[in-house]
Amino acid sequence: MIPFNKPPVIGTEIDYISKALSSNKLCGDGAFGKSCQNWFESKLGCFKALMVPSCTHALELAALLIDLQPGDEVIMPSYTFVSTANPFVLRGAKIIFVDIEPDTMNIDVSKIENAITTKTKAIVPVHYAGVSCDMDSLMSIANQYGLIVIEDAAQGMLSTYKNRHLGTIGHLAAFSFHETKNYTSGGEGGLILINDSRFIERAEIIREKGTNRSQFFRGMVDKYSWVDIGSSYLPSEIQSAYLQAQLDSSEVIFKRRMAIWNRYYDALTAKAGDNGWNLPVIPENVTHNAHMFYIKCRDIDERERFIGHLKHNGIIAVFHYIPLHSAKAGRLFSKFSGLDEHTTKESERLVRLPLFFNMTDDEVEHVISTVTNFN
Repeated sequence: MIPFNKPPVIGTEIDYISKALSSNKLCGDGAFGKSCQNWFESKLGCFKALMVPSCTHALELAALLIDLQPGDEVIMPSYTFVSTANPFVLRGAKIIFVDIEPDTMNIDVSKIENAITTKTKAIVPVHYAGVSCDMDSLMSIANQYGLIVIEDAAQGMLSTYKNRHLGTIGHLAAFSFHETKNYTSGGEGGLILINDSRFIERAEIIREKGTNRSQFFRGMVDKYSWVDIGSSYLPSEIQSAYLQAQLDSSEVIFKRRMAIWNRYYDALTAKAGDNGWNLPVIPENVTHNAHMFYIKCRDIDERERFIGHLKHNGIIAVFHYIPLHSAKAGRLFSKFSGLDEHTTKESERLVRLPLFFNMTDDEVEHVISTVTNFN
């Protein structure tokens, strides 16, 4: 069977982990943790990058940073993973969902303004499949109404919008290093980017259990103590060591994934046209990172037949999110602003093909021939 995903393995991870184990510093912010953070600050261009145990934790930290209060509202798309919504629900916020664009599966920015009320505190755009939202228009709306923008760039590492890296445009951003992402820290892992300097000092305090421990280690205070709310948001050095090995080979991973994505696109364009399917759309002024290759079938029934056909031929393909507003918890903690014209309909058509760094050329060609032979 060709699995849907295999975590990327470069081959140097064990050596890096061994160095971490011999460092006598495993609890986080050791040499590897700092090295990863420096890599992101230099590569992406942001005020501050802080490693965290997961993207979910990054969003929880963001929700704390913006002082979200019970009754506040946060706007986001319904077509996303539950971790986009949960961190804000945990702070007592109400989630306001708006529709998506059918071509990119990203939030339809033209629908945001009608969803804004006096209770709105933040907008959380999700860069689906590593393809950027319309960030100029979104930031213009946010600035007009004084709202915080938190980019959910879980899938967007090294993608760009108008030559700016995703995650560096909003006030805050969250990334994922889960094993399904382009770069992993060994299963889970995450990163918060801070692009607004007013959040830096407090982010370090909240991340360190509400203490000024980071300032103590930099010699800024003679002792550290409890100064704010917080939690334990430091990843282990082993996670950072695994990730550092991947960052050192980031271009190798990027080029291989892009080669597979381009091979799929070139080989399946004609089949998609014949079947009335849709392939991914990459807008102008946007570069993507080959995080995902999907096909949109004509309807949910055809999708089920298609997934069954692939499985029969030894290929695991999957559909993606069930829109959050249709879930039990979604009905409790959110409301949908405007009409659901595209979110549910488009979600029921989408199938993700296997795409991972260590995928062989033979596996890629087998997927292509099996898709092409579907009737």
